[in-house]
Amino acid sequence: MRFAGLSADDRARLDAIGKVWNDDLGASRQVVLDVYRAHHRAKAENDDIVIHRDLAYGADPAHRLDVFESSSRCASGRGRPVVVFVHGGAFTRGSKSTDGLIYDNVLRWFSRQGLVGVNVEYRLAPGAQYPEGARDVAAAIDWIAANIERFGGNPRSILIVGHSAGGCHVAGYLHDPHVGRRPSPDIRGVVLISARLRADSLPSNPNASNVRQYFGDDEAVYEALSPVIHAGTNPLPVLVAVAEFENRYIDAYGAEFVQRHAMRSGKAPRFVQLSRHNHTSIVAHFDTHEEELGHEIMRFAIDECGLFPCGLSCQKRK
Repeated sequence: MRFAGLSADDRARLDAIGKVWNDDLGASRQVVLDVYRAHHRAKAENDDIVIHRDLAYGADPAHRLDVFESSSRCASGRGRPVVVFVHGGAFTRGSKSTDGLIYDNVLRWFSRQGLVGVNVEYRLAPGAQYPEGARDVAAAIDWIAANIERFGGNPRSILIVGHSAGGCHVAGYLHDPHVGRRPSPDIRGVVLISARLRADSLPSNPNASNVRQYFGDDEAVYEALSPVIHAGTNPLPVLVAVAEFENRYIDAYGAEFVQRHAMRSGKAPRFVQLSRHNHTSIVAHFDTHEEELGHEIMRFAIDECGLFPCGLSCQKRK
């Protein structure tokens, strides 16, 4: 059920902002955070998830990540699969953890499903411009492959998930030759949630100035720098998810990525659109009573990525 566990008033608030989402992204996003924070606070106070905060994966102060692990370990002793989450923020803002709740909720949910979660921070524009976001993702993956075993994770079994600008960085790391880093062979699959897969500074793009701060002022090069152009050049399994109410054009770019990937590789990625959800609630709802997207990702991880070498299984594969 959509918005399961929310009150009728909160469901109405989310439906109302969806209709005007792009009119004021900041105000709309705040409504989503207000609706979900209380749920995540109550859940976090009563679980067995251990969080190792602000572990350094590089020299910059922004090169930090959090590791989430359940108190139980994989029965086979071979380590749990690892899910890596890279947050959004229009390239210029955002952090891996908002009040210890939003974005943490994503890794808490996956930890409850039997994975080790990693929440990645990275450098922001304009201090770090293209392709530094993707290079930070590469550095984080290198650290995870070398260190995650001591947290109960399987370093050879990684699913990487990116949201919004984080999805752009993830897609760039995996597909864009300009990044200059070969993707780790330890990655088994990729999930792009509401990812900005095309650089544009169209006047109707509410985050056009943020795009310029990351990709630069020369719009003539935006086409070549857009991850969508390189779709299908990496054989990894891909799942693309978008919301019904997106930051303008992100849903179209997600669909374009799927089409280009299918034409180049001969296999279309999974594509999911969540009705009634918006650009923020599509991740803020994780670890609530609504689990459709989470279980879709788990099925993808099991069926296409082979992400469960220790015999763990999704409880809702139907």
